[in-house]
Amino acid sequence: MNIMNNLLFIGNLGTGEIIIIAIIVLLLFGGKKIPELMQGIGKGVKNFKDGVKGLEDDIKLTDNDDSKK
Repeated sequence: MNIMNNLLFIGNLGTGEIIIIAIIVLLLFGGKKIPELMQGIGKGVKNFKDGVKGLEDDIKLTDNDDSKK
């Protein structure tokens, strides 16, 4: 239960907290590294979505094969 409470705090971030986090990230990584980081995150999300879509397609094919038998 304690772990869930720790994870749920993320939803309670306001505008001020997000701005502070953005400033800290900017100071830590610098302006030139942030686009590279965002590009890497974008590629990771795209790969994850492609993987999930591939699994969904495999499940649909398996269901169709089972229903034909």
